[in-house]
Amino acid sequence: MPYIANTDEDRREMLAAIGVDSIDTLWQRAGVAMPAPDLSAIPEGRSEYEVNRHLAGLADLNAHHLTCFIGSGFYDHIIPAAVAEITGRGEFYTSYTPYQPEASQGTLQAMYEYQSAICRLTGMEVANASLYDGGTALFEAIMMAMRLSRRRKAVLAGTVSPIYREMIRCYSRNLDIELVVIEPPDDGTSSNIEALKAALDDTTACLVVQYPNVFGTLEEWQELVDCAHQRGIVAACSVYPTALSLARTPGEMGFDILTGEGQSLGISLSFGGPYLGFMATTKKFMRKMPGRIVGRTVDTDGRDGFVLTLQAREQHIRRENAMSNICTNEGLCALAAVVYLSCIGRSGFEEVGRLCAAKACFAREQLLAIPGVEPVDQAGFFNEFVVRLPIDAAELVGLMIDKGFAAGFPLGRYYPKRRNDLLVAVTEKRTREEIRALAVAMEAALTRG
Repeated sequence: MPYIANTDEDRREMLAAIGVDSIDTLWQRAGVAMPAPDLSAIPEGRSEYEVNRHLAGLADLNAHHLTCFIGSGFYDHIIPAAVAEITGRGEFYTSYTPYQPEASQGTLQAMYEYQSAICRLTGMEVANASLYDGGTALFEAIMMAMRLSRRRKAVLAGTVSPIYREMIRCYSRNLDIELVVIEPPDDGTSSNIEALKAALDDTTACLVVQYPNVFGTLEEWQELVDCAHQRGIVAACSVYPTALSLARTPGEMGFDILTGEGQSLGISLSFGGPYLGFMATTKKFMRKMPGRIVGRTVDTDGRDGFVLTLQAREQHIRRENAMSNICTNEGLCALAAVVYLSCIGRSGFEEVGRLCAAKACFAREQLLAIPGVEPVDQAGFFNEFVVRLPIDAAELVGLMIDKGFAAGFPLGRYYPKRRNDLLVAVTEKRTREEIRALAVAMEAALTRG
């Protein structure tokens, strides 16, 4: 609620009902020993207009007007106005987890349509009704693989997002899990495939890769997936969904579990969330998948209806036997994703992909024309690429902020031997004029440096 509506008279009635004469007496009866807080430093209340103006002023301290070329998992895409209009409707915006699900047919249908869209997008057979975000969804994929294989070792490609890998380490720190990360070569943008193959053994529960990888490179994973399957290893992949507008789907490559971050599907950049994790798998493995799954059925009169199915997986049963501790879903964000996909349609989604890829190629050409900027070996990419600068990439990013650009992601933050490498992301939202302006500003910054 935006404010507490209890009046002084309301509080007196509540205190009288429990037999105490004041809040202080209530704390004493409850055995709360700490003293009453000193509230003297809290200023007097302000009007609604004054509060809004103050908060708007604080928000303007953020550099939110920068032209954005940052990617690495989160992307500045165009969002149709219909997404906010539909998701802002009261029946969607205020709804929460359907604890009496069959009474929430509209919410369940929205989740069902979302699941169907994720399955069509990824080439998988079953999707759940969403998870928290891309990083925790990938951790859940590892846990699911361990339930399936009864093994405790996970082999991760070093080209999986280092942000996601840190989240996985955090979640698994107190669990009986062995994490093996196969670092990529210090140069280039591809995974160390042979080292990944060598790390797979009969104790490995799952193989984890990313598509496109953290450097933006589209790698062909079919051979590695087949190698994993020959040893009874579950193959999991974290994917950037917009890339699937043009690229081969993970389902076609034989992956068993697919996860990803759905922010690019109609959700604006927002300081880290709330965002949307998605997960899909095969029918063979769906009973070990965490989260909610909405099914379509008919009632006794033959009318279509929607239900939560296979839901005995979180708070419904003893926690040690649950699939996970997930007990909700990102329903509003999932709705935004399915509204976005419905608005732009298949042809529109493919057009977004073509624009992203074409503009990224144009941007790479413009940046490589700058004296001192060098290419990094990259066989194929979707909308992200790496360039090598003559100075520390983090230093350049700082200089570019003053020129109005979020110029990219400095890879040295997570890959110490690549301090001069800059990861640049280009979406359909970026114009040719903005890309040229980025190149001009970057050349000026490097010349001054």
